[in-house]
Amino acid sequence: MIPARFAPIVFGLILSGLMSSIVSGIATFRALDAADAFLPAWTSAWLVSWGVAFPVVLVIAPVTRRLVALLVRPA
Repeated sequence: MIPARFAPIVFGLILSGLMSSIVSGIATFRALDAADAFLPAWTSAWLVSWGVAFPVVLVIAPVTRRLVALLVRPA
């Protein structure tokens, strides 16, 4: 198991991986119309997207949490 102090990084890794796979999959599918080259093209696009998305999520997540705290009334 991973120590709890790494939870924000693991969260960012999983979130950015899932989101970049979905977005790159949709974009690749639309560009190639499900051609035979879809899987290799999508995999390549996903890896590049994930490489960008992961550090962006780590930087943007704290800003987003602060904005949400300003917009949402405490329970």
